[in-house]
Amino acid sequence: MYRRDTAAMLELFPRGFRVERRPANGIVMNVCYDAAPAPARPPLLLLHGFPQTHAMWHKVAERLLRRFTLVMPDLRGYGDSDKPEGPPDHSAYSKRTMALDVLTLMRSLGHEQFFVCGHDRGGRVAHRLALDHPQAVRKLALLDISPTATMYERTTMEFARAYYHWFFLIQPAPLPETLIGAAPSFYLRTKLGGWGSEGLAPFDPRALAEYERCFDKPAVHAMCEDYRAAATIDLAHDRADSARRIDCRTHVLWGERGVVNRLFTPLQDWQTKCTHEVTGRALPTGHYIAEEAPELLAADLEAFFA
Repeated sequence: MYRRDTAAMLELFPRGFRVERRPANGIVMNVCYDAAPAPARPPLLLLHGFPQTHAMWHKVAERLLRRFTLVMPDLRGYGDSDKPEGPPDHSAYSKRTMALDVLTLMRSLGHEQFFVCGHDRGGRVAHRLALDHPQAVRKLALLDISPTATMYERTTMEFARAYYHWFFLIQPAPLPETLIGAAPSFYLRTKLGGWGSEGLAPFDPRALAEYERCFDKPAVHAMCEDYRAAATIDLAHDRADSARRIDCRTHVLWGERGVVNRLFTPLQDWQTKCTHEVTGRALPTGHYIAEEAPELLAADLEAFFA
């Protein structure tokens, strides 16, 4: 059931934001956005990751709102956006489909060109958006990821232990859905408290309550489909596009206590996917940068998108 009263959600954000559900690419998406856009503030699309919602941006929204017109949707399958059943080929949750969702949404709000910042799964949607719709993406920022294909290709025992969910969630339905459904709050809190984030201390209790509210049976299935797509149809799309490059300025940030910093080389990994020189650095965080170091993140994004 979708929330009809958005007052509690808006408590996390400064004044001037609106939350509503809007049609996009055949589904209805929940989106929190700047209700008073101004030409002097260019549009910035913020895409959340697993297992969160657009609420993850609440600590950076007020500062970024001074410089940008913010649009923060719940991705397909997450939050209060639609959660269609996954077909056998998982195409409903391919990053190509999810990128078209957010592109359609941005156009419905009057934004033909915009900046994009994506964290975790949102970063993978942003990657596909920049490849498939280069005319729309002015600059791209990616948080705590290396490319999907790169991470799968370099899988080691250490990576499999740390990111076991990459291999658990892709198992055929309803195995992971059933197991997670036995204790969804326990599973959610375990994921949020891991990956170098030093427990749940960085998370505002209101945001944590929102993540728990949205971690219901349909959402768990949709999130599994997101990962199933990543291990199947997304890899097929990536292989087919192996010669294509992101053709906009790209900036990468990652947590120095996280798995990506320990096992991958984000700058070099993304450089192989980009035309221009990739910039970026590690921040003193775990995986959940926007909630662990919001001021550092906001300052970095302001400088890059300026």
